[in-house]
Amino acid sequence: MINKIKKPKLSIVTIVYNAEQYIEQTIKSIINQTYKNIEYIIIDGASTDKTLDIIKKYEDSISIYISEKDNGIYDAMNKGINLATGDFIWFMNAGDEIYDKYTVENMFEDFDNEDAFYGKTQLILENGDYASITKTPDKLTWKNFMHGMVVSHQSIILSTKSISKYNIQYKVVSDHDWIISALKNCKKIKNTDQIVSKYLLGGFSNQNFIKGWKERLIIINEHYGRLIYIFNLLLFGKAIIKNFIKKNILGRK
Repeated sequence: MINKIKKPKLSIVTIVYNAEQYIEQTIKSIINQTYKNIEYIIIDGASTDKTLDIIKKYEDSISIYISEKDNGIYDAMNKGINLATGDFIWFMNAGDEIYDKYTVENMFEDFDNEDAFYGKTQLILENGDYASITKTPDKLTWKNFMHGMVVSHQSIILSTKSISKYNIQYKVVSDHDWIISALKNCKKIKNTDQIVSKYLLGGFSNQNFIKGWKERLIIINEHYGRLIYIFNLLLFGKAIIKNFIKKNILGRK
């Protein structure tokens, strides 16, 4: 007989570096959750602005925080994994927010030994305006990611038993590889049928468009083989054209 956990422990990890304008809203969205079995971990990369002062303002509501130099965003995420003691882990980085204060409680309300949870993402423009809400597959497996990130990194919660460390050889889209690898280990994946996070557009991967695509192609080839790799090469070409047109239109305004 399977021993069912009624109230899974959730480790939420925030990675931050010099994000004084965003970190407070991220922290508040986490510490104000109505679900209480949450371990909150913040990994700061030795910020030189007021980020650490803001973190210390909420230290009574934070389980662990460290502030030290790292070897990039995925090295920092691995530090979070090392510290996490929960049944599940959720990365909610600076600028990201949990959708509302009931999100985690709603997600775990009818917990039935799931291995992963996912949902929609509300996309936010850099000026704070609402952009759109992402679409997600009705059912999710690792195979859904062969054509890209069909679920945002901020909107997938994985059991700690399913995950490994991030591959720090990938500097921009290691999260793509990490999620695929984890989902291969998941037998029971639940669609929450709700918006679970808010994501601020213009982030790290958007700022490293070409490098991100090159890494993604390597990841696709490794997990899905040559035929899917070739199809994604075509998508890469289409994305380059779209990005070029977008930049030229914005440049004329």
